[in-house]
Amino acid sequence: MLGYINNPLALLGIVVSFLVAITVHEFSHALVSDRLGDPTARLMGRLSLNPLVHLDPIGTLLLLFAPFGYAKPVQVDPFNLRNPRRDMALVSLAGPASNLVTAAVFSVIYQLAAGLAGSAGMPVIIAMFFLRFLIILNVNLAVFNLIPIHPLDGFAIVRGILSEEYARQWQELQPYGMLFLFFMIFPVFGGTAPISRIMGPLTSFLLNIFLPGSPVI
Repeated sequence: MLGYINNPLALLGIVVSFLVAITVHEFSHALVSDRLGDPTARLMGRLSLNPLVHLDPIGTLLLLFAPFGYAKPVQVDPFNLRNPRRDMALVSLAGPASNLVTAAVFSVIYQLAAGLAGSAGMPVIIAMFFLRFLIILNVNLAVFNLIPIHPLDGFAIVRGILSEEYARQWQELQPYGMLFLFFMIFPVFGGTAPISRIMGPLTSFLLNIFLPGSPVI
């Protein structure tokens, strides 16, 4: 993020894209949990497309100084769900799935704009510039959250598809999740964060679909 300080347009693109991506992500968690029987998120005001209700102060500040940021987690009471383990997996899946759907929608708009770029001039080129950031941020947020480490969504998704016995064993890894995540996020040997190697192939694959023939930012 700091690398874009001297490029106000790019900085604005990242901030707007981050707000859109986390809002869609957290709203989707809240919506699915509410539909599955838990009103907690709705009662806490999280069933909203207002970015301000989803922002976490520390997570937002981290975006300025680190290669990641995060939103305020949506609270879910599994005891209100009809099938707690399965439904928690569905609630967790809703976040990254919504980001991929959002990226797909912006990709369609991007492709339509690309067809007009030659004749429509600067407004369309600027719109495409922002659309690229929106697609990239949504794809990265989706892939990051699919990693099966607590507190990321992938952990609950895996727990939901395992048998009851294996799910209990999987749950025993939860207390160590933040430790695993810490070591994966920060660069180690060669200056590359392990999480980049994990996310890289899937992120590149999806961006090649959503932004065909376009170099990634």
